[in-house]
Amino acid sequence: MRYEVKKIIAACMTGVTICSIVPTYTEAANGVNAGITAVLGESLVSGAGVGISAVEAQNTTAANPDATAITICGYTNLGIANVDNHLNIREGAGEDYDLVGKLPKDAGCEILGTEGEWTKIQSGDVTGYVKSEFLFTGDVAAQKAEEVKSTMATSNTMTLNARTEPNTECSIWTTIAEGEELQVLEDLGDWIKVDVDGDECYVAKEFVTLAEELPKAMTLTELQYGQGVSDVRVDMIQYACQFVGNRYVWGGTSLTNGVDCSGFTMRIYEKYGIYLPHSSKAQANCGTRIDASQAKPGDLFFYGSGKSISHVAMYIGGGQVVHASSAKTGIKISNAFYRTPICVVRLLND
Repeated sequence: MRYEVKKIIAACMTGVTICSIVPTYTEAANGVNAGITAVLGESLVSGAGVGISAVEAQNTTAANPDATAITICGYTNLGIANVDNHLNIREGAGEDYDLVGKLPKDAGCEILGTEGEWTKIQSGDVTGYVKSEFLFTGDVAAQKAEEVKSTMATSNTMTLNARTEPNTECSIWTTIAEGEELQVLEDLGDWIKVDVDGDECYVAKEFVTLAEELPKAMTLTELQYGQGVSDVRVDMIQYACQFVGNRYVWGGTSLTNGVDCSGFTMRIYEKYGIYLPHSSKAQANCGTRIDASQAKPGDLFFYGSGKSISHVAMYIGGGQVVHASSAKTGIKISNAFYRTPICVVRLLND
């Protein structure tokens, strides 16, 4: 039998445009069986129509493509999401159309045109329509971009060593996959201090590409599951993914108000009658260790330095994990091998 998870959020944060942001998040919907679609609402905001009238402000370049345009953060007609959490991107100009992506708070997009109360945009790998009232545009968007852009380091080598100190004599903290983006904390010349799931590490500048960026849209991807994947596993990852975008809080245990990595997996499993300790290191000693190639949705991936575990994520299939990453990104979806996992643990027997 085959099971289909409807539109799991795939965090396609690749295809950097130039400009990343510290997103702030609000509560997601709490319904146990709400699923991802219910969580995505039309825009997870409190109070519509905040800021400028985007419909009026955005018409300059979109209405007159021959007008001289100034490129801002890689965009010639910049729009920025004016929401508390995420803005839904739809296939067409209307709420009846399917969702094709989500535009995070302060994320950038190229405005392609308008259709009534809707604006057609392109951001990252996503092209679609958003409600115009939830976009900063024009001079306001340009000013906002200056406030929220940040420098990111993108790995341009197959395996990037993130070290404990800015030299090759020290130990390797973890290894980063090619194409992964890291928040730059400090430029030290030949070395860059970066953030990896809340830990400070150092990478050699020659193996990364630096750019000022705004966050981009996440795509919604259909993930298929074949034989051997139970309804429980499918339901578990649907439940877990509805909290994508919510806050990371160190020591937190609330899926809506703030949670850390082990608090996230603890609360997800708790709903299914499995009670885990609030520690990634302790959780790694629960269940049965398996090879990463055998992972099924719901299994846990553990990361850290050497054999020391400091981070945990839940596998959702398709080579991806969902996890409470850091205060900057909150709960997000990543490539399961964005950094080298130390071990993988199975807690479900089906």
